[in-house]
Amino acid sequence: MKLRIRGDSLRLRLTRGEVQQLRTTGRVSASTQFGARTLEYVLCSADVDAAQARFEGDCIEVTLPRSLANTWADTEQVGIEAEQGVLRLLIEKDFQCLAPRAGEEDSDTFPHPDADSGASC
Repeated sequence: MKLRIRGDSLRLRLTRGEVQQLRTTGRVSASTQFGARTLEYVLCSADVDAAQARFEGDCIEVTLPRSLANTWADTEQVGIEAEQGVLRLLIEKDFQCLAPRAGEEDSDTFPHPDADSGASC
């Protein structure tokens, strides 16, 4: 799972395996080491009315309504957008890069919809 924070926007991108894990278990997590501390980021599905995010301790947790997450996982829908006050949440399926990048591994990503057009990432 990839995490991008830009201003008041939080974006998570999931591979095919991670989308399947969310569908099956209701939870996907990843972490980044900062020396002695670790930042964990988690995407969950639960019986909630709306998407919500919280930042507590060293963990960012985004929770989606289970039915919304399952529909997204089971269809060609690319992303889920939501707002929580000024915070914009975007959950997306991670596509294969159209131009190879050194150090990037995308074998479990979704096929890029523009792969035949010659467009680049």
